[in-house]
Amino acid sequence: MVNDALLKDVEDELGRGPWRLRFANHVEAHFEADTQRQRSRNMVAAGLISALIYSLFLVNDFSFRPDAFTTAVALRAGVMLPVGLSILWWVYRGVSPPVREILMASTVICATVISCVIFASSTAPYSYLDVFSFGLILVVGNIVYPLRFGYALVSSALSILIASAFVVTYDPMPTEAKRLAIFTLLANAVFTLVANYRLERSERLSYLHVLREKLRTGNYLKDNEVLSQLSLTDPLTNLANRRQFDVEFATRWREAVEKNTWIGLMVIDIDHFKAYNDHYGHPQGDDCLRQVANAMRLHSRSADLVVRFGGEEFVVLMAEASPEAAEPAAERIRCCIEALQIANAGLSSGAVVTVSVGVAVLPPAMGMTADDILSHADQALYQAKRLGRNRIWMTNPADDSTEDDATGGSDSAYQ
Repeated sequence: MVNDALLKDVEDELGRGPWRLRFANHVEAHFEADTQRQRSRNMVAAGLISALIYSLFLVNDFSFRPDAFTTAVALRAGVMLPVGLSILWWVYRGVSPPVREILMASTVICATVISCVIFASSTAPYSYLDVFSFGLILVVGNIVYPLRFGYALVSSALSILIASAFVVTYDPMPTEAKRLAIFTLLANAVFTLVANYRLERSERLSYLHVLREKLRTGNYLKDNEVLSQLSLTDPLTNLANRRQFDVEFATRWREAVEKNTWIGLMVIDIDHFKAYNDHYGHPQGDDCLRQVANAMRLHSRSADLVVRFGGEEFVVLMAEASPEAAEPAAERIRCCIEALQIANAGLSSGAVVTVSVGVAVLPPAMGMTADDILSHADQALYQAKRLGRNRIWMTNPADDSTEDDATGGSDSAYQ
């Protein structure tokens, strides 16, 4: 249900106009949660590279303005570098998305201020040429990081205002050069902001498309799981059906061969169920089947597979079974059904619904199939029915005849 709502929100976002960047709050929260860690790492990596290049401008300071080189070293290495590295550390450790963008935008503004102070502190003839390189700071903020568009716009505007104020008041710089420098900064800001917008728009659209496919795939897989489960489940009782039994039997058989253990099978039939159905009708008959199935499930081992074979017949597939354990397990199921005290007035006054159980526990043998074990368990069920119903009977596979089973098997009659 939550995924369906999110999928609808994503579809709505994809259907919006192209100019808005920020998503609706619900989708925006998912976007930030999914991208925050990687984005922070990318920004830190870009910041480290930018810090290195910014520091290398000391070579330019030494060449162009030896009179202000000491100031340049103090500001670049003593102020900008520690401040910038501290911000990158905070971002790397993890901060909220707005704080992350503000911190990274502050490095752009701080770099602009320090560059302007260094350039203005010198009276060297060509010191003002540095102004034409200030556009690189905007390139870093808008493209290399890149900041979210709103933060990029604000930091670019503030950087241009700061740089313009220094340029206008710097007397050694010719007026024509001042106009060209300011125009160049403005053009640089426009170009890099357009690129920044496209980058963020592309990132967000890609995220929406990927998220939509993930959600659709998840729903598809979930639907497939439901359909698969339905194909292996009896719709009336929610027990396993014959198809699931066949699949599970093959698995249990391989395990029994590998571990040299026995495999067990109970065949369970509701006594006089036709009389119950004829008397109460099919709707109540279905309810009776559901109650019996639920009792079998509750009173079987968690490792056993309870199966509705059809009609009023059920099967319990036992893993790592033994004759000693199978008999009490079958008796437990017989007793729990009788304890339900489901009246069966179609049989007689005071009669209740009961079951007969045939049990076969065999070691795996070459060439033996599920039908072979079912045949042994069916023979045992036949004996239980023949001896009066509401009882269990364990077959002895060493005996071939029903009569031998009746006398030589583990007859457990419980009235």
